[in-house]
Amino acid sequence: MNQPTDRVFLRGLAIQTTIGFIEWERHVKQTVVIDLEVPVDCERAARADHVVDTVDYKAIAKRTIAYVEGSEFRLVETLAHRLAMTLLAEFDIAWVKLQVNKPGAIRGSRDVGVSIERHRVPGSAA
Repeated sequence: MNQPTDRVFLRGLAIQTTIGFIEWERHVKQTVVIDLEVPVDCERAARADHVVDTVDYKAIAKRTIAYVEGSEFRLVETLAHRLAMTLLAEFDIAWVKLQVNKPGAIRGSRDVGVSIERHRVPGSAA
């Protein structure tokens, strides 16, 4: 069976969290902005026009918000990887692409961050 080439995306999800390795960053919430993309079979979903036949992006967004708000990482790399692995474990998706942006982290730049892609390990259950 072919993997779907269609995608659902969520862009600009701003979430407050503890992130950073500088001492002051450990004591104040900062905003990170999450962009993510997951595979979906839009043709299948369009046949019945029911959410059960697609990816529930509201559920993914709510889980992303809860996970990030509850985290306290030093590195955006760690946050990105662990969020991706959480989404793969909890949702029926084959892969996830995501970006974690940290606005204002570098003077003179809009933001800094990481972009990653992680895939479900073959044979693992959702």
